Amino acid sequence: MTALEILPRSERRRIGLVAGSGPEAGVDLWMKVIEETKSLLGERYLGDLDGPYVRIVSSPVLGLSMELESNDIAVWPELERAFDDLATQSDFIAIACNTLNYYEHQIKAVPRTAEMISVCDVVEAYLEDRGLSSVALLGAAPVTKMDRWSAYHRLADKFEVETPKDPALLHQIIYDVKRFGGTHSDMMFRFYDLIGTLESETVLLACTELPLIPCGETGKDLVDVTRLLARGLVEKSVLPPVQR
Repeated sequence: MTALEILPRSERRRIGLVAGSGPEAGVDLWMKVIEETKSLLGERYLGDLDGPYVRIVSSPVLGLSMELESNDIAVWPELERAFDDLATQSDFIAIACNTLNYYEHQIKAVPRTAEMISVCDVVEAYLEDRGLSSVALLGAAPVTKMDRWSAYHRLADKFEVETPKDPALLHQIIYDVKRFGGTHSDMMFRFYDLIGTLESETVLLACTELPLIPCGETGKDLVDVTRLLARGLVEKSVLPPVQR
């Protein structure tokens, strides 16, 4: 990549992040946006002035997404308000919550100057680039049900998707990470054991809390969807638009 392929500082696009489900997951995505900016710019990253322009809205109400179907009436208006707030001051927006990406179509149905970057889009691109035909999907209950409430339901049209045998156990692990943190007590061992029940070699960590658990060597290719999302945002921010 040559220097000409990186936008000058004055032309780099602004990034918006919707957080709150949970707040630590928003911080994690923000940190990964910074890390991916440094990675993409390489030696052209000269310090603070090359850091990403990021604006964040973090709403505790969005934590209701863990039980999305029963809380839709409260979650959607709050998410829409957050998007409207960010859209006037951002060029690209992502949600630091896989479950809340269920609302992708509702968000994109309203004309805004800012573009949403969805988790399913970046995951599909990742799987297709690597020629993968099957994958395991780990996330909160609304995600792993793979019904109309799942942001990933369309993955099943292109790939064989394995979900956990005990989704309630995974859902509880996620709740515990939100409450106690990813390094608390036996969190790592519970998650490690759950991963061991999966047959797929590639495992999508499709909940922003899961990458917060340090689980060491599992023998699987654990794909941090938060990292993929951060990379997608940074590419939109610093690379010239693709000419169609």
